[in-house]
Amino acid sequence: MMAVIAETIEPAFEVVEPAELKAPFLFNSPHSGIVYPRAFVEQARLELPALRRSEDSLVDELFGDVTGLGMAFMRAHFPRCYLDVNREPYELDPRMFEGRLPAYANTRSMRVSGGLGTVARIVGDAQEIYGRRIPVDEAITRIETYYKPYHRTLRRLMVQMQRSFGIGVLVDCHSMPSSGQRDPRSRIDMVIGDRYGTSCAPVIPDVLEVELRRRGYSVTRNKPYAGGFITEHYGNPASGIHAIQIEINRALYMNEQTYLASDHFATLRVDLLDVAAALAKIPHLELAPARAAAE
Repeated sequence: MMAVIAETIEPAFEVVEPAELKAPFLFNSPHSGIVYPRAFVEQARLELPALRRSEDSLVDELFGDVTGLGMAFMRAHFPRCYLDVNREPYELDPRMFEGRLPAYANTRSMRVSGGLGTVARIVGDAQEIYGRRIPVDEAITRIETYYKPYHRTLRRLMVQMQRSFGIGVLVDCHSMPSSGQRDPRSRIDMVIGDRYGTSCAPVIPDVLEVELRRRGYSVTRNKPYAGGFITEHYGNPASGIHAIQIEINRALYMNEQTYLASDHFATLRVDLLDVAAALAKIPHLELAPARAAAE
C-alpha cells in the first residue's frame, strides 16, 4: 500500500459498522494510517520510507473483513509517527518542543524516555524524526484535532455495545517488525497482550491462542508486548468491558522494505477472520460483569 501525502487528513479516522451489529466486538487499528500531512513530511529530517517504519502497515486490511461477521471496525488514517493514540493524551518529551508544556503533561513515562510519546521523537531503530524542536502549540493542536475525537468515538462505540449486549470487547490490532527477533527458528508469529490478565476475561486470550495455534502460528502472551494505553485504559472486566491486544509479525504477510503485501497475506486474512468468528462464539455469560454473571 502506497502512502499518501496530503494537505490535510480528512477524515482523520473511520468507523465501519455492519448493517446489524451481531456481536459485541470492536476491532481497532490505531497505527495503520498512511495519510501524511505535507507540512509534517517537509518538517521531518527523515525521508518518507523511514517515517513509515512505525506504521502497522496493512493491519487494517487484515482485520477489516470482521464487519461481515456483524462486528464493528475502526482505523486511523493519520500515521503513528505523527500522532500516537495508543498513549496517554499528553505523554510528551520536553526536549522536543519550543515553549513550555502544560503542567498536566506526563514527561517522565518510560514511553517518553524511549522517544515514543504521544508525539513521537523517533521511528525505527531510534532514528530522530525532527531536525529541530517543534512548537508546543503544534503538539497540542494534533492532540485536540485527532487524538481526542478518536478516543471520544472509541469510547462511544464501547458504551453503545455495552448498552446493547451488556458487554463489550475491544480487540486492538497491531504489527511488530521481524527484525527484533534474532533467531528465525524461534520466530514469534503473534503476541497476545492482556496486561498480564487484568484487561479482559481469561477466556478471550485462551480462545485466541488456541485458534491461532490450531492454524500453525506460534503465539506468546504479554512478552514483549502486554498491551498499550488503549488496552489498559479501556479494559475493565469487572464492568463487562474487555480489551485485548494482538501483535502480528510483519514478516508473515508483507515485505518490510517495500510495504507491500506478500503471498501469505490472503491466507492470514482468512485465518484472522476465522479466529474472530471463534471469539464471537464465546458465551456472553463468561464475559458479563461479576454481579450479572452471579445472578
